[in-house]
This record gives sequence, structure tokens and C-alpha cells, in this order.
Amino acid sequence: MGTNVAVIGAGIGGVSAARYLKSQGFTPTVFELHNDIGGQWNKYNVNSGVWPDMRTNTSRFTTKLSDVQYPNGTSVFPRNGEVLDMIKNMVKVNDLNQYIKTNCRVTSLSISKNGGYDLRWEHNDESNEAHFDKVVVASGRYNKPIIPDIDGFESFSGELGAKHTFYYKGTREYRDKTVVVCGGSISGLEIACDLTMFDTKQVILSQRTQRWMVEKMINGIPYEYLAFTRELGLSIRTIPKPKLLALFVEFMKQYGGDPVTYGAPPAPTVLEKAKITVSNNFLQLVAEDRLSVRPWINKINGRKITFTDGSSVDADALLIGSGFELHLPFLSKEISNIVNLTKKGLDLAEFTFHPDLPDLAFIGLWEQLGPYSVPLEQQARWIAYSWGGAVEAPTEAWLRSELEKAKSENRHDDYRYQNELAIVFAKLAQCDPADVDDPELQKILPKSAITGEMFRIVGIDADPKARDRLLHDFKCYAPKNVKEELGLN
Repeated sequence: MGTNVAVIGAGIGGVSAARYLKSQGFTPTVFELHNDIGGQWNKYNVNSGVWPDMRTNTSRFTTKLSDVQYPNGTSVFPRNGEVLDMIKNMVKVNDLNQYIKTNCRVTSLSISKNGGYDLRWEHNDESNEAHFDKVVVASGRYNKPIIPDIDGFESFSGELGAKHTFYYKGTREYRDKTVVVCGGSISGLEIACDLTMFDTKQVILSQRTQRWMVEKMINGIPYEYLAFTRELGLSIRTIPKPKLLALFVEFMKQYGGDPVTYGAPPAPTVLEKAKITVSNNFLQLVAEDRLSVRPWINKINGRKITFTDGSSVDADALLIGSGFELHLPFLSKEISNIVNLTKKGLDLAEFTFHPDLPDLAFIGLWEQLGPYSVPLEQQARWIAYSWGGAVEAPTEAWLRSELEKAKSENRHDDYRYQNELAIVFAKLAQCDPADVDDPELQKILPKSAITGEMFRIVGIDADPKARDRLLHDFKCYAPKNVKEELGLN
């Protein structure tokens, strides 16, 4: 087998790929644009939208790679720097730094005439080129922010200007200012809440559609133990979509409450439009009349921002949290055409391979509900194990069949669930514990949140300590009624 593998990107997906490729006998070369690893979790990275005081909105045991543990005393929801330290610890434990090239801007990836791929990159203003037998693209999904078309956007004259939330770096400059934040997803809400609680004069959240809201912890239970369990992950591809969405809305009404009762607009009851955002403070701040909610912007004229309901405000700053487009500018036109690359997604078999691009893999380029760490690690394992021969490589017929399913179901045009994809990739990597010969585990697995430890119990690279870590987290954080039903209390 070829041992010469390029990995583009040194975020969680890229370093996970390097870790498992190395374990399978490959020699990875990781190309990172920034001068350090960590991807989005490195707040100094120009391709990171992390702000200095940002905490995770996902719990530490689901925002973690399975080789390493957070230090004792780490909070349930770590700071961004603690996640970066965890990534660096994994790299150190697996002796991966020797394979990572920083300050390297990949400029071109093309198909080689003799098989494999040709990669070009810039380092210290010098152009370089090399051939690789295999390539993993792990450059990230969230690094090209979108500014939507808003009438008069260019005329905005507030003293702090208009920018995407990707470039937001903290509350300090907004003290005593009037700020309009656009967008109802996690970044927009977290920033609006931060600004509201830290001496901003006025904060208005402008959104097209009110989302259903859930807190990070509900009665002391991290929401992953309610919304991202194994049994729910297994059901996502078997339950008809209308029923799945109905269960989603029922869950949100039970655990998140009706936004209307807090003074927010109603969330959609049309199931296809129902979406979720995790926020501890949004609804409470709305209920206290500290955070105002308006519909989308109709037009801008200087400092004056007018909303579609006719109301308006003179703003000092405008922050746009309206999402990202998929940005892979280094792919050759030939590769882009084969995968049907768009601003929204690309066509791949199980988000990873294309039958017409042997020895090329993609990691983590879908939009997702829930934390990415666990699915990315399992996807990296599947790639490495199938290329290394530890598991059977997917056949061309299987890839073409799965590719057609992806197209017909528009999989890249919609959000995926963390628990769904983690299980899918783990099964393909043959490290899913579905048939583990352990009665206690078989009781708790369906009700457990999806963690990296779950997929280190059996299979290749099994860790004898993973079982105890999974049980420990379950006994600490699973709902009380679930533990009582299982006889664990």
C-alpha cells in the first residue's frame, strides 16, 4: 500500500486523521495554514471564529478525543482554550508534531496522471509541490462567512461598523453601544446574550425565524443525555422524517419550553422549519426585557436599521451571524466537478469518499447539530482502517449506491445529527459496541450520550479503560429516572 498521505488541515478532523493513519502504518504530512494546530479551537487562527471568552455549548465528554482526558477540575462546559489544550495533548501523546507543517497555505489539489494526487502549497512566500498517494481534506466547514443581501447594507454608518460574527472578538468595544445582531443560530444568540449581560446599552436580535431553545443542562443533566443518545442516533435513519420531526418538537416543548411564554416570537410548528439552538440565557433575557427580538432587516440607511415589522433603531454596530458557505478553493476544477461542489455541500458516499476519486477522503464538511469531535474521530478511523486494510475497504458498487442515496436524500443540504453520524462511522470502522458481551454495558448503551469512549470499548485500537470512563460519565450525568429504571441508583 502507499504510505505517503497528505492531510489538509490540523483541526480536530486533521489531527484525528493523522493519529489513525499513523497507527495503520502510513506516514502522514499535515498541512496547516496557521502557525499552530487546533483549527476553530485556536482563537489566534485567522480561520477561527472563536472569541476569547467563549465556552463550549457542548459538554466536555462529548467535546473530546478519546485518547486523552481533560484535567481534573475542568468544568462541564470547557473554555475554548481548554479544548485547544486537549487537542494538543492528543497530538503530543501520539507523537504527531513531527508530521505537522504549519504556515502552509495549500493552493492546489489535483489528480495526478500517474495515480494519486499532486499538491501545491506556499510556505514563507515560496511555492512547493509534491505528489501524494492518498489525501485527506480536513480544512473545516466554517471558515468563509456569508453576508446576506440586505437593502442598504453598504450604507451602514454606525461607528463600530458592520461585520460577520465570525470576526467578533469580545464585548469590550461595544460597551454603552446599541448593537443589532442578526441570526438565530448558536453564534448569534451567544454573542447577543454576552453583549446584553456586559454593559451594552441596547442589544436587538434580528432573526428570520424563532428557533426552539434548550439549555445546556436541564435539571442538572447535560442535554446530550436527552437529545443525543445512542438509541435516538440509531433511529434517525429508520424513522420517517415527519415522525422524527414531530418527536423533535415534542422534545423541545417538554425540555425547552414555548418561546412565546418568555416573550419571544413563536417557533415554527411546521415541522420542516423547526430548528434548535442551545442557549442558557436567551429566553431568560427576553423575559426580563433585557434583550429585544425583532424580525429580519428590511433596509438600512446610515445608522438607521428598519425591520420588516416597520420598527427601527439607530445602531452603533451590526453583527451578522448568518452562516457560512463551504469553501474549498484549492480543489482543482476537475475534482470540484466530480464531487459537485457548491456553497452548501458536495456529493460523497457517507460524507467521505467518491467512487471516481480513489484514495481521496473528506472529513467533517457537513453541517451538524451537536458536537463534532466524536463523529470526526470515528470518520478518521474509518478512512485509516479501510485504507490500511484493517477493515474491508468500500467497494465501488457500494460507494455508487451510497452516493445515489446521498443525492436523493439531499444529505448535504440539511443538518445532520451528532449521534447519527458517530454511529454510522463507528459501524463502518468496526468499532461500534452493539454486540459487546457485557450485560451492564448493554443496559446503559442505548440511554448513553454518544462519546468517544463508547467506540473504544471494542474493535481496533480498543482501550481497556474506555468502559469504566463511559460508565462513570453515565452514572454522573444520565437522567435520574433512567438510572432508576436500569437499577443503577
